[in-house]
Amino acid sequence: MVQITEIQKIALIGDYLPRKCGIATFTADLCRAVAGQYPSVDCTVGAVNDVAEGYDYPPEVRFEFSQQDLDSYRRAADFLNFSNAEVVCLQHEYGLYGGPAGRHILALLRDLRMPIVTTLHTVLRDPTADHRRVMLGLADLSSRLVVMSQRGRAFLMDVYGVPEQKIDVVAHGIPDTPFVAPNSRKDQFGVAGKHVVLTFGLLSPNKGIEYALRALPEVIREFPNLVYVVLGATHPNLVREQGESYRLSLERLVGDLGIGKHVVFYNRFVELHELTEFIAAADIYLTPYLEPAQITSGTLAYAFGCGKAVISTPYWHAEELLAEGRGMLVPFRDSAAIARELCNLLRNEPERQAMCKRNYKLGREMIWSRTGHLYMDSFQRARRSRIDAPVKPLAIQTLEERHWELPKWRLDHLMRMTDSTGLLQHARFTLPNYADGYCTDDNARALMFAMYLEDMGLDTPETRRASTRYAALLNTAFDSQRRRFRNFLGFDRHWLEEEAVGSDDCFGRAVCALGACIGRSKQRNLQSWATEPFHSALISSSELTSPRAWAGTLIGIHEYLRRLSGDRLVNEVRDTLTNRLIDLYQDTATDDWPWFEDTLSYDNARLPQALILSGYWTSNAKATEIGLRTLGWLSELQRAPRGHFRPIGSKGFYRRGEQRADFDQQPIEALAMVSACVEAYRTTEDSRWLNEARLAFEWFLGRNDLGLELYDASTGGCHDGLHEDRVNENQGAESTLAFLLSLAELKLVESSLAAFRRAAEMADGGQG
Repeated sequence: MVQITEIQKIALIGDYLPRKCGIATFTADLCRAVAGQYPSVDCTVGAVNDVAEGYDYPPEVRFEFSQQDLDSYRRAADFLNFSNAEVVCLQHEYGLYGGPAGRHILALLRDLRMPIVTTLHTVLRDPTADHRRVMLGLADLSSRLVVMSQRGRAFLMDVYGVPEQKIDVVAHGIPDTPFVAPNSRKDQFGVAGKHVVLTFGLLSPNKGIEYALRALPEVIREFPNLVYVVLGATHPNLVREQGESYRLSLERLVGDLGIGKHVVFYNRFVELHELTEFIAAADIYLTPYLEPAQITSGTLAYAFGCGKAVISTPYWHAEELLAEGRGMLVPFRDSAAIARELCNLLRNEPERQAMCKRNYKLGREMIWSRTGHLYMDSFQRARRSRIDAPVKPLAIQTLEERHWELPKWRLDHLMRMTDSTGLLQHARFTLPNYADGYCTDDNARALMFAMYLEDMGLDTPETRRASTRYAALLNTAFDSQRRRFRNFLGFDRHWLEEEAVGSDDCFGRAVCALGACIGRSKQRNLQSWATEPFHSALISSSELTSPRAWAGTLIGIHEYLRRLSGDRLVNEVRDTLTNRLIDLYQDTATDDWPWFEDTLSYDNARLPQALILSGYWTSNAKATEIGLRTLGWLSELQRAPRGHFRPIGSKGFYRRGEQRADFDQQPIEALAMVSACVEAYRTTEDSRWLNEARLAFEWFLGRNDLGLELYDASTGGCHDGLHEDRVNENQGAESTLAFLLSLAELKLVESSLAAFRRAAEMADGGQG
């Protein structure tokens, strides 16, 4: 009967025949089952390749991507988005996709715009940290998760916290074959009149074939006409790594045991029609697997559903499927137990036949046509959930509409990196790296953060002591003769730049910190100290050529003018640098590239932030308008298709007319975006900018291309960057301060919003 569904196009992702893999077979069978039951539905396939040359795929495979090439995953996502597929059905198995624990597949899923139904062929009860992250990412990105057993469902709920209503249990599909007596099919294999025991599937050491072989001598003594058929090619990955050494070891074992006349190895990957003939000819199916942690076995499902008596070790799928007398379970690695149960079933033909008929009857619930219907039900639920509850980009509510739970402060790592000289520059993992010494850049950022803490009333004796050390390093870094800052200080407290001075960007960051000391600190000694180098440095600001140095200086000037707004000299410098940024924009920008330079490089959002800030406080409408326009363009450019923040990568940046770099992503880009968007919100009171700030901040918390947290809540540190397949495990000063400064910016906004709400509530109460 032709089935009707509102879904017209489905895309399946996994590996695919003719690749020799159980998942490839499953994907092909599922594709045929859905297409067969719903002829109006267009079923296409995206196949992952494990070899460079790929495979000779059938026409339904519309695109391919490479297991280890992360960019190809994103290209696959683009293809799917343009193909108008209404649902994507992913086949997931660890080892199928590239990256740690197969993490690359998350990059593809994050960029998709349609609901995702993921079939989990493995659900681990005791996952590693990487396996857990990947599973949680799959659960978050998928509208529905399909498992093939009740145990898999329980693991998802208990181990990973997946809601029950998001999980569908659909048994592994099987071919719809007639129930036949084994003796009627044995002639074609030359085993007429013999008892046939069968094991099939890709051969690998975890299948435990050696334990089955060691059981045979005892069985053969009672049943000398027994033949054990081991059907299946050696797993291709094993062949690439070790050749046929495992199969050869089994053949040697057969010779040592003297059972060569009773064992047949069929070393090939058989097609479905041939496989069903082998199963039909078997009296008993045997799976002597070695480990319990197998949640699904397609070979077990096939044999069971075709009406075979089964002996198996108690791996998870077998325990569930063979319960209540549907099969015989034997301990792992126990040849004597295998021999005992084989003899029992061969002696007791009525019991064996009853088991076969019972299994065949139950197997009718597992045939592929029924599986196709159950999957379509899951696809429709996924699609309806997307229609009924459309996902808004990021926040459903703005920060103004609800309280947003920000992480709590944890300054352990910052204090660990701070010694009596100042803030150390780099870390090896979480250990301070003394060999790399200190830099003014990072101590300026740390001093700025300490001023934020003071401003919020969250400073402590420890942070005040630390702030004096950061300030002391800046004080020593300032060359009063040249009115510039050195940048790199060795651990031995000798400057590494004896004749030179630090970069323009270092100058801008130092001036920014000095301005914050003057504008925010309640410590008079810090205010008094910072004033002299701040004014002296501004005299050199005309020498600066870096737009980021202009921006940093402008932000520092704003901090200074928070307290001393009448300073004419400082206001004049602000006007000069603001106009430089405006002129740079007007000389460079075009309609399709509204930016200040021909390259988007690092700390990009600082440029629009400086213009928004200065434009607002000097009533310079042009500066404000350019700042908001460029920030809007940058925010769109740095948003991935699924809505998360994707900063310009430092591994090549983004030159006009060329391809942008997506990695390595740096924490300072998220900080710059948070700061700029917070400033845009203060200027416009448009809640869009708060959501953009939150978007950038959540990059630290795992809403990014890999779904990995950059912020380490256990240490209070932040990882040094996001690579194509992992985070940088080091937690240096720049990265840690990028997170802490971003958090401080949002805490300040949260505090001001709370104050506004309290004032509004009091006003409403007074009117009542």
